[in-house]
Amino acid sequence: MKILANDGISNAGKSALEKNGFEVLTTKVAQEQLENYINENSVAALLVRSATKVRKDLIDACPSLKLVGRGGVGMDNIDVDYAKSKGIHVINTPAASSESVAELVFAHLFGGVRFLHDSNRNMPLEGDSRFKELKKSYGGGVELRGKTLGVIGFGRIGQATAKIALGVGMKVMYHDMYVPEATIKLSFYDERSVGFDLKSETKETVLKNADFVTVHVPAQKDYVLGKKEFNIIKEGAAIINAARGGVVDEIALVEALEKGKVSFAGLDVFESEPRPEVQLLMHPKVSLTPHIGAATNEAQDRIGLELASQIIELLK
Repeated sequence: MKILANDGISNAGKSALEKNGFEVLTTKVAQEQLENYINENSVAALLVRSATKVRKDLIDACPSLKLVGRGGVGMDNIDVDYAKSKGIHVINTPAASSESVAELVFAHLFGGVRFLHDSNRNMPLEGDSRFKELKKSYGGGVELRGKTLGVIGFGRIGQATAKIALGVGMKVMYHDMYVPEATIKLSFYDERSVGFDLKSETKETVLKNADFVTVHVPAQKDYVLGKKEFNIIKEGAAIINAARGGVVDEIALVEALEKGKVSFAGLDVFESEPRPEVQLLMHPKVSLTPHIGAATNEAQDRIGLELASQIIELLK
């Protein structure tokens, strides 16, 4: 039985599938050629990440498909309900990349409060000629310890982010209408652990009180952070979006950055991905990464093995 991992799969996941008799194809097939490739090779399972789209027309055109798998959490690039209505299994890996995304959020936070994203642009150009000026320019950083992190969306990734925040010494508040309360357990290297009981607040309360706001929600029809939210957000707060492009209004964000209402932003995802707007790419107050939240070696191994385990159970 053939499996096409069109957006790649870790060696660990590939090996697990091959040991159970599956043939794993890792050829990267262009979206417009996907239908022909699947049919010509009688592909039974299609594995994707965020790049490949699995829409109704592809599902209808590929009768050999028995399973579609998403290496990650969000499945907005897959017509899930329609696939299921056609008897196709649809799977994802909701837990595998939580810690990786959470760590990237804090990479942006630590870099943002100490201006590393801008310093790393200017030091190579002017570090030898304007050292003292740059030192003065980047000398007004702040510490995360003692500040408040607001988390919009408190699923697995939101809670993993909260764990790091609590470990750093931050206060955490969150908004999630589907998670009214949660206990965040911090486990340490010596087997000790401590639990923190948290309750959901209104989004307005979180925005008015948080020094930093990070968004962890699936794709939405409307902005989660738009002009209205930027008007009520705490003066000088910072925004991190490592969730989905389109949950933050980028035009409103740039306006808030220009006015100083928002001090900086960290963006891993973009509305016009894979061609982010130049206003964001060139902005000195924006820390940038190219949608790499789950792109750690450890996360990719977990994703590959979790996909393999589900495929073996469903198709073997």
